[in-house]
Amino acid sequence: MKTRSALFAFALIAPGLSAGEPAPELPPTPGWSHTELRRVPAAEARQGVAADAEFFYAINNFAIGKYRKVTGERVAGWDCPEGKPLTHINAGIVHEGKLYGAHSNFPGVPMLSSVEIWDTKTMQHIGSHSFGRADGSLTWIDRRNGRWIACFVHYGKKGGEPGRGPEWTRIVEFDDEWRQTGGWALPGDLLAHIAGGGFSCSGGAFGPGGFLYVTGHDNTELYALDFPSAGPVLNWVATFPVVARGQAFGWDPVDKNVIHMLSRTSREIVSGRVAIPAGAKAK
Repeated sequence: MKTRSALFAFALIAPGLSAGEPAPELPPTPGWSHTELRRVPAAEARQGVAADAEFFYAINNFAIGKYRKVTGERVAGWDCPEGKPLTHINAGIVHEGKLYGAHSNFPGVPMLSSVEIWDTKTMQHIGSHSFGRADGSLTWIDRRNGRWIACFVHYGKKGGEPGRGPEWTRIVEFDDEWRQTGGWALPGDLLAHIAGGGFSCSGGAFGPGGFLYVTGHDNTELYALDFPSAGPVLNWVATFPVVARGQAFGWDPVDKNVIHMLSRTSREIVSGRVAIPAGAKAK
C-alpha cells in the first residue's frame, strides 16, 4: 500500500495518543467499500456481534443477547455476575449450532484466556476450553480450512504485560483439539496504525473473497489481509471505511457480503454490505 512508508513514522507518534483515540483514517483502497443497510437496537452491543441464519448474538463483557434478525426482537439471553465466572467476552462465532466466544480476563494480568461455548437454541453455557496463562489475550476466533484461527493480542497500556506491546500480537491456527498447527504475525505497519491508546486487533473474521478482515479498537476502518505464500507475516491487501468504531464483528452466513458490526455509543447492531473488486480472491 502506498501509505505504508508514512505509517512507520506514525509508529513513533502512536504511543502519544490517548486511550480510545483513533488514528487518522487512511485513504480507501479503490474498489473496496461498505454501505450501511440497517440498525437493530441491542443492549448488549458493546464488544462484538455473531450471527446465524435467523439470529444476531450481541456480546457484552459477561452478557449475550439473542435477537431475531427479521424483527429485531430480543428472544433470549445469558449473563453472569462480573468475573463469576466470566470477565470479558470480546467476540463470538456460530459453528454447528454452538456459539463460541473469545474470552479473557482483560484488563487483568497475567493474561488468561478461554473459549466459552453456548447452545444457540437454549442459550445455556455448555462448555469451555481454557488456555490458562497464554501468550497474549484472546480477542477473536474463526474457522478456516477445518481449523480454528485465533488472535491473541498484547496491549501497550491498560491490560498490558511488562516488556510487550501491540507488536507482540499473534494469529494462531489450532486443530479441533486446540493443538497449535500454525501461526502468523500481523503486518507491523498495520499494528502501528491501529495501536493508538495501546490497543490492538479487536475483531477478525473471514469474509468476501476468502480474505481475513480485521478491525482495530477505535478506527472506523476495515482491513483485508491475506496469508503469505512464504514467511510468517500476513499481507495487508486493502483498507476501507465502515461506520462502526472498531470492535468485533461477524459475517452473515446467508448473505455472505453482509457484515454485522456494532455501535457502542448507541448500543446498536449495524449491518452493512461490503463490495470488493471483481476477481479479488485470497490465496
